[in-house]
Amino acid sequence: MYDSTYRLFAGILHCVPLALMPENRPVKRIGFIGLGDMGLPMACNLLKAGFDVTGFDLRPERLDLLKDEGGLGSGSVGELGQNSDVVFVMVMTGKQVAEIILGDNGLLKSMRPGSVIILSSTIAPSDALEVAVPVLNGGLKMIDTPVSGGKSGAENGTLTIMAASDQETFDNCQDVLKGVGERIFHVGEEIGMGQTVKAALQALIGSTFTAIFESLVLGAKAGVRGEVMHEVFGASGVGSPLLKNCSKLIMDRAFKGTGSQIATMYKDLGISMDLAKQNGVAMFTTAAAYELFQSGISLFPDEDNWSIVRLLEQIADTEVQW
Repeated sequence: MYDSTYRLFAGILHCVPLALMPENRPVKRIGFIGLGDMGLPMACNLLKAGFDVTGFDLRPERLDLLKDEGGLGSGSVGELGQNSDVVFVMVMTGKQVAEIILGDNGLLKSMRPGSVIILSSTIAPSDALEVAVPVLNGGLKMIDTPVSGGKSGAENGTLTIMAASDQETFDNCQDVLKGVGERIFHVGEEIGMGQTVKAALQALIGSTFTAIFESLVLGAKAGVRGEVMHEVFGASGVGSPLLKNCSKLIMDRAFKGTGSQIATMYKDLGISMDLAKQNGVAMFTTAAAYELFQSGISLFPDEDNWSIVRLLEQIADTEVQW
């Protein structure tokens, strides 16, 4: 079912005429909707790159933080759209994305023809496709571009970007994308392909988290010091920045405020599992990770991914320590 829907929307998108960016004017006015743990540092990096940035968030204190860095705040999505050449959308769910873009006071009705929406939220590929058709038919452009790298990547401007759009739009927005990311991949021309790549990546990351949690608890229960595991695992063939950062945060007992919330990973793994079901793919490891994150969000709803290790520690009657 997903394949047929994907081909239908992809065919429609290829037939949509692309508007031109207004009057040879350099893209400088950036709008940014969603100033959370990821969005705010991304917006600040765009300021550092020389763009004029206006933000919108339902929390006034987040707008104040952007203003402190030299940005502007907007009172509504529509007002922001009217005054922006490019708008990033970085919110949590597909429903929020649809309301921001297609709502009565949304971007589709407020942005000028030829302007660009950069969809950086992680949502279902089908949700991205459903939003894209009226956007492109309405004379706007869109880049489906979820990101990876976490809060530290957003702060340091080193995010990995998975961009899907027509080649012309992708090329014209290189300066904007480079303002927030370091590794920029053009993963396809069909809107939804960026989200598809991200769903596959999140399945890998979620499964990797689960393996790290279990391995550390196993070692701790058997009497191995955390420092030893941190060093040996990090130097092995599976050593990675993700493993090193994760194990350090666990042993530092840093379970909140690190910018990697359980709720976000649980939502993303749900998207991965839905995509697997639509395509008839067995996901044994990802399914186990999804169940573990479901248990974790029940116990620690406001905490970060690493908190899940405490569930495994409770079962094993141990604690991972340095």
